[in-house]
Amino acid sequence: MPTVVASDPRVILRGGLPDRYLTPDDIADMFGVPLETVYQWRRKRTGPPGFRIGKHLRYDPADVRAYVSQRKSACQGAA
Repeated sequence: MPTVVASDPRVILRGGLPDRYLTPDDIADMFGVPLETVYQWRRKRTGPPGFRIGKHLRYDPADVRAYVSQRKSACQGAA
């Protein structure tokens, strides 16, 4: 069984909202996609909504959870 690291963003998100905003790297790790995919989602406005703090892109964990719930509902409705 793989060891789960406490700083794994998937564990943090499932266990409750983290006390920090998520980075694009966190989003890529959570969804198991390349970092470039996260940036493509942003350009196409298809992924979780992000915002800028200066030059840094961040994601609110509540927005990411809402995005996942919305996607799950859309997939269940299409089935």
